[in-house]
Amino acid sequence: MKEEVILLDFWCSMYGMRARIALEEKGVKYEYKEEDLKNKSPLLLQMNPIHKKIPVLIHNGKSICESLVIIQYIDDVWKDIGPLLIPKDPYDKAQAWFWSDYMDNTVHEYARKTWATKGEEQEQAIKDFLGGLKLLEGVLGDKPYFGGENFGFLDVSLIGYYSWFLAYETFGEFNVELECPKLISWVKRCLERDSVSKALPDSKKVCEFVLHLRNKIGLE
Repeated sequence: MKEEVILLDFWCSMYGMRARIALEEKGVKYEYKEEDLKNKSPLLLQMNPIHKKIPVLIHNGKSICESLVIIQYIDDVWKDIGPLLIPKDPYDKAQAWFWSDYMDNTVHEYARKTWATKGEEQEQAIKDFLGGLKLLEGVLGDKPYFGGENFGFLDVSLIGYYSWFLAYETFGEFNVELECPKLISWVKRCLERDSVSKALPDSKKVCEFVLHLRNKIGLE
């Protein structure tokens, strides 16, 4: 019986990129459905009635929501295909979840404020954002990937943010590579993987999208 795998997503969502990368790493064929977030489809509302957000993975008619949960689901279901993404060691697994959560619930808000605010609030956001990246750079250390020698869960969860770096830098007037060179070296290694290069959108297009958002909130 042929498996049905559908991904409801939005092109520049760093959360959706996680699902795309994980599916590509496993070599799972899937149908991609782009969502209009201003006019959400009946399928999205049906499959994620609680949060009504993307990404949503639909596997044989059943929905899996929240990007980190989706990565784990993909790794569990297709555990015999492609690389294992979730660390086997309980401590390593806990650390990967902790830092993914830190990026999503702390650093992401700093990142948003680098382009969505101005003045002192923006200046503080830039300091906080770079501070968060430096913490992550410390976690990376001298390893090629956050997962050590192998590309894994934390790499999948973090790399999508890179596609927004140009927008943060453009509107915040700073340079991530000058502040976090090891992190950008990690980015370049990740981009050599087909799964990542296919999933990440053009940073210039993301920058144009952010300019549109800034216009909407009266910053341009």
